Amino acid sequence: MDSTHALRGALVVMATVTAFGGTVTTAQAEPELHLHTATTGRAESEPHIHEGLWKAPVVKQRVWRTTAVPAVVPRRPLSRNKKIALDHVVQRSWSYRQFRCLDNLWTRESGWNHRAQNSSSGAYGIPQALPAGKMQGAGSDWRSNPETQIRWGLTYIKGRYGRPCGAWGHFRSHNWY
Repeated sequence: MDSTHALRGALVVMATVTAFGGTVTTAQAEPELHLHTATTGRAESEPHIHEGLWKAPVVKQRVWRTTAVPAVVPRRPLSRNKKIALDHVVQRSWSYRQFRCLDNLWTRESGWNHRAQNSSSGAYGIPQALPAGKMQGAGSDWRSNPETQIRWGLTYIKGRYGRPCGAWGHFRSHNWY
């Protein structure tokens, strides 16, 4: 066997071991191949590996650890009004990301207080409807029922911005929605 063929074999072994993260010593990287001559009945181009002479490379297994965290970690909201809103967001087949945008928006608007009232503008409730009487279309109990306010607010957001993240983006750039 010529030296080029032996070198190729050693490089293949080293590349394989490197790909799997293992280490190889020089003795392990050099395969011990012996060629038999015509006296053994084999052609010189057919290398034969003697048992016990080939030393397989040591492959070490490693565990990958990452510091990356999932982008979204779903959690049930703690407040009753947020739970109601999350249920409505899920019913609309919106993602948890949309709920997070809604949470940011209505936390800034009313703090999720269904009795919140803006003294300067007259906006009222969780979605801070202006005028407040618009929520009457969602139910006659709009002054005291957070579910009625949330249902109206989500309908308003869908009609005007498409989704809560659209409303949140508008709020961030204009300070109103």
